[in-house]
Amino acid sequence: MEQRSKATIPYLMDKKRTGKKITMLTAYDYSMAFIMDQAGIDTILVGDSLGMVVLGYNSTVPVTMEEMIHHCKAVRRGTEYAFLIGDMPFMSYQTSVEEAVRNAGRFLKEAGCDAVKLEGGQEMAETVAAMVRIGIPVVGHIGLTPQTATSLGGFKVQGKDLTSAQKQLDSARALDQAGTCMLVLECVPDKLAKKITESVRMPTIGIGAGVDCDGQVLVSNDLLGLFKKFTPKFVKKYADLFPSIDEAFRTYIEEVAAGTFPAVEHTFVMKEHDLEGLK
Repeated sequence: MEQRSKATIPYLMDKKRTGKKITMLTAYDYSMAFIMDQAGIDTILVGDSLGMVVLGYNSTVPVTMEEMIHHCKAVRRGTEYAFLIGDMPFMSYQTSVEEAVRNAGRFLKEAGCDAVKLEGGQEMAETVAAMVRIGIPVVGHIGLTPQTATSLGGFKVQGKDLTSAQKQLDSARALDQAGTCMLVLECVPDKLAKKITESVRMPTIGIGAGVDCDGQVLVSNDLLGLFKKFTPKFVKKYADLFPSIDEAFRTYIEEVAAGTFPAVEHTFVMKEHDLEGLK
């Protein structure tokens, strides 16, 4: 069996060069990170999607730096091989380049991430370049950007007409020139995603962007069928665990109420005479 090594930026770049697909999933805790890391995932993203699937917020906007750092630390402890990316939350990088660099540094210094991810196109190029100059690897994110979905008219496909498609392509090129090491393309038409992938040096990671991206990412809770509020069109459920977990919880509740759990095999049995003399 081939010995596995820690995934690095050169490793991911080589995958793009040789046409080998990059795999990415989200994780938010130690246990899930450990399972997917051992399964062979290339990259793990601690996404601000944790706001919705873990913390119960209605969007990603309320997520804080402290929440992201907390979850990144947990995922780091479960990750040995995968390239670990921390998602910069809303307003942690938009107000100034200086604050963006400082917050990005926390993901590497405190949480042990290998890179940070931020949303935005050409307008973020200066910020990205400042991070890269001091040694912070940055993953870009264009197309549908959930933190600013309201200004985009909601959770809709981006780049469907010539003008908006050109804007996405220009953004990808600007981020590539600024030094991003990967680029997430979310809810972008397949032909546009293919064009972007062919036009940039860095690997592209699609989510609702077709098969021609250099890799793919899904929210693990969607992939496992754990998040029931809605299922985006681009999600494939590789398991539907919600009903199984629900049934397990209900059966446990019934058995405790009926006194059938714990049974003898779950009990540390003591003989009556062992308590003789107990007052």
